[in-house]
This record gives sequence, C-alpha cells and structure tokens, in this order.
Amino acid sequence: MRALIVLLFALCMAGCTGTDVRQYAAEQPALELSDYLNGELEAWGMFQNRSGEVVKRFHVALTGTWQGDVGTLDERFTYSDGSTERRVWTLRRQADGSWRGTAGDVVGEAIGEVSGNALHWRYQLLLKVDGEQYVVDFDDWMFLMDQRVMLNRARMSKWGIDLGQVTLSFYKPVK
Repeated sequence: MRALIVLLFALCMAGCTGTDVRQYAAEQPALELSDYLNGELEAWGMFQNRSGEVVKRFHVALTGTWQGDVGTLDERFTYSDGSTERRVWTLRRQADGSWRGTAGDVVGEAIGEVSGNALHWRYQLLLKVDGEQYVVDFDDWMFLMDQRVMLNRARMSKWGIDLGQVTLSFYKPVK
C-alpha cells in the first residue's frame, strides 16, 4: 500500500511540472510584445474538447496600442455560430521583465514571461457556457514564428482536470 501511495504522489508531482519558458531563450525571432501586438492583427482559432472534437471555431480582430510599457489589446471575437464577444486586455511589463495582464473576464491577473520567441501566460478566466459562468484555468503558450505569424496553444482546465485546448494562429500584416 505504501508503494502505491508513493507512486501516486510521484505521478501527481510529475503532472505539476511543466516546460520552462527559458528553454526558448535562444529561439528567434525574439518576441517583443509591444512590437508584435501593436496595430491591427487577425487570428483564427478553435476550441477542442478533451477528446479532440472541435467544438467551436472563431475569428479575432485585434487592435493593440502602447504607451511605454503599458499596452491595450482590444480583441473582437466572431464565432462560427455567429455570436460575438469582446475582451480588452491591459498588459504591463514589470521591472523584472515579466508581464501582468488584466481583462474584464480574467480573475485577478494573468502572469506571463517572455523568453526568446515564446510567451507563457497563466490565468483564470470566467467562461460563459449555456447561461452559466465557470472559472477555468488557462496555461497559455505563444510562439512567434516570423514577423507576421504567431502560434498559440492554451490548455484549459478546472481543478487540474483537462477540459480542452484552444489553438490560434495570429497574423500581422507587415507594412
């Protein structure tokens, strides 16, 4: 019985460890949020439930503006069922180089770290489903591929139970 408890504890601890964003420090192009998330962008995405079924598809029109180390990111979602949603982020670079973000449906603050071409965000979101609201956890990774394209994959969970994944492809026209 004791061996079983030790094994379960080890499995739980292994599940708590994750990828460290610093492993991407040498990856190029380097992501500078205030550069990439500045101006007009578009993104296309989908939500897949934990069995991999695509449940929702969407398009996002984004506008980013900056004043020093504080940015506003206005996201306007249009879903495949015709419904719409808007989220306005306030992003703040911290003295240590990390990022904090707030939005109306984010519980507390999103905490992020950039290294090389990668951004790793963690936050809780108020998610509306069938007239109900749930607080869900997001483990969100973004990777700058080139000056125009950034890929995003986020794991959504509740009490550590995987609910599904959000995948997005951002596109920024280069002038």
